[in-house]
Amino acid sequence: MKKIRISAVSYTNTKPFLYGIQHTDIINQIDLSLDHPSDCAQKLIDDQVDIGLIPVAATLSLPHWEIVSDYCIGAVGAVNSVFIFSNCDIKDVRYLQLDPESRSSNNLAKVLLKNYWKLNPEQIAGAADYGQSKDEQTAFVQIGDRTFGKADKYPYVYDLAAEWTKFTGLPFTFAAWIANKPIPKEFINAFNISLQYGLDHREDLFKEMEMRSDFDVKDYLLHKIDYPLTEPKKEALYLFLDYIQKL
Repeated sequence: MKKIRISAVSYTNTKPFLYGIQHTDIINQIDLSLDHPSDCAQKLIDDQVDIGLIPVAATLSLPHWEIVSDYCIGAVGAVNSVFIFSNCDIKDVRYLQLDPESRSSNNLAKVLLKNYWKLNPEQIAGAADYGQSKDEQTAFVQIGDRTFGKADKYPYVYDLAAEWTKFTGLPFTFAAWIANKPIPKEFINAFNISLQYGLDHREDLFKEMEMRSDFDVKDYLLHKIDYPLTEPKKEALYLFLDYIQKL
């Protein structure tokens, strides 16, 4: 059988999935690449892969897409790795630097600014001083492992998953396993089993991982990232896409 081409995010939050993939027979049925979220999405858009663990906002760039797993990168409340970091209260921010590695989280920030906070700071993509600006009224979006240990480094820190829940009452889905074409049901079933294997063996994964002194990796992967793609998370996904289209 022709191997299924899969791109997955290279961040820590995906490690339980990767553990499951690498420790079950599914690894022999796929070609796996690890990428930044935006690159993962672009590979699916360009048909370089068949399935991607992609930021959900990127589905709007696909002519055809299907959810092909019972699992996702989600959160019920604070996620602890998707933030706006700021030197001033959000209502006083004049410039918001966008994360060059992100699609969904930049859009989540835009949705919250417009619909929840009712604010319109200037948004800056590709800022030369991204994450380093000393301007008191400049904030920045940042996601993933680069945020670890930073939550106590800024006077104002906004966890975007928590802010979304305050706004909508729903959990949030950052990334989902999305295909750009029909995938055989037998493969999807085996793939789900592999992902569940990884989630069931997180304690074994921790034995292989390097722990940090400034960030609780175990709490993050056991409690902050919420992996099942539940009906409320699907509702949140489609609601988020609707808000993006109205930006």
